Amino acid sequence: MKDPQGNLVQGRTRWRRFAALMIPATALAGAIVFGMANGAIAASFAVSGQTFKVSASRLEGDGFKQYGGMVTEKANGKTHPVAVSGIASAKLYDLCQSVKVPNLPVVLTINAGGGGDPATATDLLLDVEQLEGDATFTNIDIGVDASEVGGQLGAFGQRSEKVVITDVKQVAWSTTAGTFKLTGLKLKVNVGADAKECFVTK
Repeated sequence: MKDPQGNLVQGRTRWRRFAALMIPATALAGAIVFGMANGAIAASFAVSGQTFKVSASRLEGDGFKQYGGMVTEKANGKTHPVAVSGIASAKLYDLCQSVKVPNLPVVLTINAGGGGDPATATDLLLDVEQLEGDATFTNIDIGVDASEVGGQLGAFGQRSEKVVITDVKQVAWSTTAGTFKLTGLKLKVNVGADAKECFVTK
């Protein structure tokens, strides 16, 4: 798009401005390569057009970091702002993950980590849209430069040595991990009256 003098005019879409501020493509690519080389994060990918829900009675994590980011849908290129949360090693008790089939009374659920034997993950990276719970951070640094935790130079970031979150309720676009051990895995397709997600979004 050009102005009357023929100069190129920048778009004013808020999501594009957010993306430009939070993670330019070149900076993101560099951060991903650096993180993968150091075992910090997994590879990025285009997401589906659906979020999914994850709940747990308790999450215990070592090596927590967080910064702003964007995800892009594969089908239409639509972008969404997210909080990128990384955990070097995590334990999740009473884990539940649910995905609702659009326009149908069908929900796919995955349960694991029950009976006091948690699901475990290493190099966990989550693109989160919403998170609820009671959190305790140990040795937390708030306001560090995001480039120190995998994000863009000059942007906001935070990190802590440990994190414990109880009554976790999370809506996410994607999850990646170096390893993910689902102890006592149970997968079920729920239909009709039984098509219930892990929790109801407020």
